[in-house]
Amino acid sequence: MKPWIVLDTAAIPGSDEVLRLLQRGTEFSIQLGHNELMSSRLSGSEEALANLACLRVGSRPKASLLVGGLGMGFTLKAALAALKPDARVVVAELVPSVVAWARGPLSEICGPGPDDSRVTIREADVAAVIRERALAYDAILLDVDNGPDGLTRPANDRLYDHAGLAAAQSALRPGGVLAIWSAAPDRTFTARLRQAGFAVEEVGVRANGKGGGARHTIWLAMKTTRP
Repeated sequence: MKPWIVLDTAAIPGSDEVLRLLQRGTEFSIQLGHNELMSSRLSGSEEALANLACLRVGSRPKASLLVGGLGMGFTLKAALAALKPDARVVVAELVPSVVAWARGPLSEICGPGPDDSRVTIREADVAAVIRERALAYDAILLDVDNGPDGLTRPANDRLYDHAGLAAAQSALRPGGVLAIWSAAPDRTFTARLRQAGFAVEEVGVRANGKGGGARHTIWLAMKTTRP
């Protein structure tokens, strides 16, 4: 078997941790230490994150989405395929090198999504972007960690605490959806979403879609029409 080759490394702002982009043949991996965060072999659950959210709000005129975390571009690619030509997608990616990787060594995997006319890439903390404007988005898609536990960056916890969920409520339009990817279920977090006033659906998906793989969790938290 061919060995992994480290193509690049990137420091995570606000953390002492470092991301590594590795390649083995035609396969790519983004790793944090010995933890694999993303693999070019597995895209099903990241695509499901977009598809499940767009199924609920993608038909709206001029739908506006915020995607937290570019990764290998699987979620963005799926969202663009499901959305209308008048949609707008903001991608908040904290690590500038991840954006460079998407346009460089990962370009065949990521596709033209980052440069699609509907897309705005912001090298920024998605938590800060969420707090910028009220009623800005029909959907907020979060895949910035292994779930609501701040694995890659402790500051990510503020996306999932009570204040973070209140900020997401404010940023969503009525009937909008907060969609969150996780490597595992979390009953405490499900309860916290409900406490924040969301109508919550928890969906189990496979890492490689119909191809199987590990079981992942996606929360679909719908904002009610209440002010």
